[in-house]
Amino acid sequence: MVNILLVDDDDAARELVCRGLKKAGATFPVTPAEDGREALEILRGVSPARHIDTPLVVLLDLNMPRMNGFEFLRELHGDTDLRNTPVFVLTSSDADIDRKRACDSGCVSGYMVKSQVGPQYSKLAAFLTGYADAMMN
Repeated sequence: MVNILLVDDDDAARELVCRGLKKAGATFPVTPAEDGREALEILRGVSPARHIDTPLVVLLDLNMPRMNGFEFLRELHGDTDLRNTPVFVLTSSDADIDRKRACDSGCVSGYMVKSQVGPQYSKLAAFLTGYADAMMN
């Protein structure tokens, strides 16, 4: 079983992701974080309210207050304990510059635009299942 850290400041967007994965047959535990700073606290095990087990995958929005997705990726890449954490960007931005900037961080395993993700939840669920299976072997 893979655990998902869902980093998005929008409650409705987080709910849509959870429903989409469930509809695709995925029953992964989801831990929410409202921004990059909270996500790093969870990943580093210093969050007073939330904890996540490995193996894990981060689903990351780019546009958030306090610490946005780009800042999160920069911090993650600089942390030797966390830099290999798989991150899938799940954002409203379909701008090529944002895609390139995120992918250039060295931490991004995939990039999906929220408005186009509906049919891709089954692909994401299949990937997460395969990832979990690989981590268990």
